[in-house]
Amino acid sequence: MKSRKGLVLTALVLFGSLFIAFRSINGADSNEKIAQQQKLLNTVGALLEQQHYSPKKINDDFSKAIFKAYLDQLDGDKSIFTAADVNTLKKFESSIDDEIHGSPIQFQPAVSAIYEKRVAETMQMYKDILSKPFDFTTDESVQLDGDKLGYTNSDIERKDRWRKKIKYYTLERFVDLQEERDKNKGKEGFKVLPDDSLELSARTSVLKMMDRTFNRIKTTFTEDQRFNAFINVITNTMDPHTDYYPPIEKRAFDERMSNQFYGIGAQLQQDDNGIKIASVVTGGPAWKSGAIVAGDIIIKVAQGANEPVDVSGYATDDAVKLIRGDKGTEVRITFKKQDGTTKTVALIREKIEQDEGLARSAIIMEGNDKIGYISLPDFYANFEDKNGFRCSEDVATEVKKLKAENVKGIVIDLRNNGGGSLMEVVKMVGLFIKDGPVVQVKERDGRVDQQTWRDNDASVLYDGPLTVMVNEFSASASEIFAAAIQDYKRGIVIGSSSTYGKGTVQRPIPFGRPIDFYSSRTEYGAVSLTFQKFYRVNGGSTQLKGVVPDIVMPDTYEYLKIREKDNPNSLPWDAIPQTAYKPWDGTVANQINEIVKNEQARILSDANLNLLQDNLKWLSANGERPINLQINQFKQMQAQVTKTVNQNNTLLKLKTELNVQAMEADKEKFYNNPDKNKGIRYQEWLKLLKQDLQIDAGIKIIQALANNQYATAKK
Repeated sequence: MKSRKGLVLTALVLFGSLFIAFRSINGADSNEKIAQQQKLLNTVGALLEQQHYSPKKINDDFSKAIFKAYLDQLDGDKSIFTAADVNTLKKFESSIDDEIHGSPIQFQPAVSAIYEKRVAETMQMYKDILSKPFDFTTDESVQLDGDKLGYTNSDIERKDRWRKKIKYYTLERFVDLQEERDKNKGKEGFKVLPDDSLELSARTSVLKMMDRTFNRIKTTFTEDQRFNAFINVITNTMDPHTDYYPPIEKRAFDERMSNQFYGIGAQLQQDDNGIKIASVVTGGPAWKSGAIVAGDIIIKVAQGANEPVDVSGYATDDAVKLIRGDKGTEVRITFKKQDGTTKTVALIREKIEQDEGLARSAIIMEGNDKIGYISLPDFYANFEDKNGFRCSEDVATEVKKLKAENVKGIVIDLRNNGGGSLMEVVKMVGLFIKDGPVVQVKERDGRVDQQTWRDNDASVLYDGPLTVMVNEFSASASEIFAAAIQDYKRGIVIGSSSTYGKGTVQRPIPFGRPIDFYSSRTEYGAVSLTFQKFYRVNGGSTQLKGVVPDIVMPDTYEYLKIREKDNPNSLPWDAIPQTAYKPWDGTVANQINEIVKNEQARILSDANLNLLQDNLKWLSANGERPINLQINQFKQMQAQVTKTVNQNNTLLKLKTELNVQAMEADKEKFYNNPDKNKGIRYQEWLKLLKQDLQIDAGIKIIQALANNQYATAKK
């Protein structure tokens, strides 16, 4: 059987060679640029058809899906394009597949030209609308869900749609200002303004917000970016997790996976004055320069001696992508200093490690008992640096520190963990089980690999009581971990009705020449290609269905349509035969079943949790309704929504806070951190844990497991 490495090398040979003909293009000539885009489109199409796990036919039906999806990508609420625009573009609806197969590109440039024109019109439109006061006594409503709207049939209808949307934004701010006035009326120094002044202030605020949004579109959502978005629509139509990453986006992806990047060592934030330095990291390039301080506003960013880019109108994320770069490269940043002068500072990018994105732990005291808590935000790994972060190693370190504290059990929190490295999750499961398979992988030709992804080490780092916390955003590697713990009867999984439901494996296929000698990035980026599916050791798939926890708790996001099953492009669910594995022998199955039964009964009988469930259903249903713009009706509904949300926040918090402490080994990091702001953030994290209802439920399970003679933690 061809190895995964072999598959990638084959793909590189097949598809990388297609770029040889235009490697020297520098983008100066529009015809050459079109040729480059054509080659990229054809290459991606060939990759999808020949190497995707379950390729859809790139035919007229696929073309129609792309047509709709790309328009939705650019104009989700149908306020930019008109029905006439869509009708004009209809001639391309069934020919996009031909373009993917080599016909001249026509659809995307045609859409892009109309988009630019409509964006310019929209900017003038919202300025005109916001130049006049709104009448909030009129009984009318606005629908913000584009799926429930058609495209507008005239300029009048389009302007009215924008009028209602902007009126809603203004009404929100106007009501907030009224409430602020009512709360502060009579306070010394507070100036009470009449409604017409508040309405003007609300419109001014919305104008700033709209200007910021549309200036960002004009500045950063360029023709190249729109073409990249078009490629991504094509890959995502094949399945939701096959993505195209242009070079900068690929770098950002690698940075997230590795928790490491090359930058200047500064925290940025945005306000009405622009993007400014919030703080500098001690020891980083910005700090060492001595020329950059908190409060400096970033005006321009240049890559070495290249022409600087004016970042006015940029969002913080956009500026960060320009400031970060490759190892040892120069970035020149022009700042507006607080005294009004400007200064350009040249900095050499250095490695910055993001330890706040790593596994972290705490101790939770229950009487005289210590319960360990580990939070893992991602299954991260740095494959380009042998000394880089790997989550399995970091979790092992945290477990050892918790064992040194003599904890009675460990809660592992995978809520909002979107996954990551398949190898890392296999290693991490191995910390808690004896040897055996962790996950099965199925190739596109139907062959099943039961041997590669297994723990071959019979030693167990931790054999005590274990609870795993998940929610709707726990995906991919998180689901593999939770499923393995569940199938091996190694611990108890607790969370929302199911995890995300991603059961597919991706591999990056790079295009073009390497950018540098330090990374795997290339000049034309990469496609993260779905080329396998994974299955539980019991043969079941997490695809669409996710992992159903042993104990289900109400969850804030339960009724949002955000899971894999809610995406029409998702691959189907299926199952394969079970592989041989031996469940954990640390406790008897009926003990776990009894604990699960009792805890689930407690949750189901909890009046507060039942009220929370009802509230979440009501909020979900209400969110789909049009919004009434008559001020009294709006206030009435907002009051009900606010009351319900506040009630939910109360219901989700413990009445008696948990006793959460930093471990002895971590106290320096929390309370004497050289980076003061980072230390404060660590302390704030401890405070957030104290009121977490679900962590409390996880602790109760640990105690129940320990009380049932479960194997205890060993030094």
